[in-house]
Amino acid sequence: MPRESAAERKRRASRILAGLIDLYPEAECELSFVDPFQLLVATILSAQTTDVAVNKITPALFARYPTPDALAAADPSDVEPLIASIGLFRNKAKSIVGAARRIVGDFGGKVPDDRAGLESLPGCGRKTANVVLSTAFGKAAMAVDTHVQRLAGRLGLSKAEGARKIEDDLLDLFPEERWAFISHALIWHGRRVCSARSPRCGECGLATDCPAAFSATKVRNPSARRRSYGASPRKSR
Repeated sequence: MPRESAAERKRRASRILAGLIDLYPEAECELSFVDPFQLLVATILSAQTTDVAVNKITPALFARYPTPDALAAADPSDVEPLIASIGLFRNKAKSIVGAARRIVGDFGGKVPDDRAGLESLPGCGRKTANVVLSTAFGKAAMAVDTHVQRLAGRLGLSKAEGARKIEDDLLDLFPEERWAFISHALIWHGRRVCSARSPRCGECGLATDCPAAFSATKVRNPSARRRSYGASPRKSR
């Protein structure tokens, strides 16, 4: 794609937003939760783990520890067996118990609804805070996970590598009332179409506005691969 001006990128971002609305009008957080506390815990648990895996363990976890007070009274070693099927479960057990204790001790048993308060909790970094702020409290925030980082680069929306800088670039391109949607929709698109290893560019509704279309790593489209690389397609296994 030829070098584009800031105004041209802004117009292309508007087309991408329209495309995402058309493709995923109901995009939302795929973690199961009923209140801000459950969402906070589930999001902490989701680090380097799929939402599907987290959703399998949280029903038993929340049945045992339904409130911050209940989890704050637990020993991490008692929590570990309930979350042992996900990665880093020992550290995550310490984080969620520590977060619950801080919520009870410093915030009156309620999950804080501001960034500073959330980021003061063990295990809650900027991405997790953005998830809770936007999804549980309806505030303008955009969570940047690995899917959002990957798609922001492929779609030519940000040339940055760090999540914080990518977040700033995306916030500048999209209207505030759509920040949460953009995050969810890009995550959905990353999981369903634009995967890290085998993006399905031939099936992508955003391909016409994507500078990486048919050139990203291991594009799952044999005819496009021949045009792009002059190589014969490999047989799928």
